[in-house]
Amino acid sequence: MKSLIVEDEFTTRLILQNILSQFGEVHIAVNGREATEAVRLAYRDSAPYRLIAMDVMMPEMNGQAALKAIRTLEHELAIDPAEVAKIIMTTALGDGKTIMTAFKDQCDGYLVKPIDKAKLLKYLDDFKLI
Repeated sequence: MKSLIVEDEFTTRLILQNILSQFGEVHIAVNGREATEAVRLAYRDSAPYRLIAMDVMMPEMNGQAALKAIRTLEHELAIDPAEVAKIIMTTALGDGKTIMTAFKDQCDGYLVKPIDKAKLLKYLDDFKLI
């Protein structure tokens, strides 16, 4: 499974990388702009990400904007809905409005920090990524 971690905070990046690296290749982006470009390049190279773990609050382009941009890109590229990346928002924001906005914008999961490894692994299992 090829994964992309989109996180501006070092410790959370390390935690996610430690968990996800046991399942395959892991790339890092530190903001939504880098993430959107990484996803575009991965599709161009026919090596898409199967999982994206993305923070909401980041500099340059936040996670909500990146989520929309990635879903728009997948739509423009006519990616089969069964083949789009699974996107889990990983954030300190646990308020209902932020959560509902993320799901409205087509995230597949939502984890409130600190990252609970068991919950993350359950998502991976539910998504049939592991």
